Amino acid sequence: MDFQDVVQKSHEPLDVKVGMPEDQRRGIANGLNKVLSDTYVLLGKTHGFHWNVTGPHFHSLHEMFEDQYRDLVDAVDDIAERIRALGFFAPGSLSQFLKYADIEDEHGVPDAEEMIRQLARDNELLSRTCRAVVELTHKADDTVTEDLMNERMAAHDKAAWMLRATLR
Repeated sequence: MDFQDVVQKSHEPLDVKVGMPEDQRRGIANGLNKVLSDTYVLLGKTHGFHWNVTGPHFHSLHEMFEDQYRDLVDAVDDIAERIRALGFFAPGSLSQFLKYADIEDEHGVPDAEEMIRQLARDNELLSRTCRAVVELTHKADDTVTEDLMNERMAAHDKAAWMLRATLR
């Protein structure tokens, strides 16, 4: 996956000297920008579905969606802070997140089954995006970002599995 060059170097008083050249840090930060944007859109979507789910499985879906959006709240902070540690600014507005995300925002209120299908697909997409960032981390020997992406892949794989398991 080729990540668009969108991150802006921060105005730190000292150069970032963490053992990686700027071009490698920039490539990883661009990948993280994509992960952050998709994560933020998924957070909003999951939270909205949590509020609006209806049907015979309301209670269990309401609780599962809550568990998932709470995990995403923590994730966006970790991802943005890693972008900053690499020496770049993290996107921080809804318009930026929507611009860079592949996950589509939901403008309506689908039925519970469609909510589940969308969230399962979105979590799978995010897992693939994290995997693409891991490829970049190998070239830069960036084990810190690799660990973060492995943690996020595990979370998205589990969320997608749990969502798929609720379907017939």
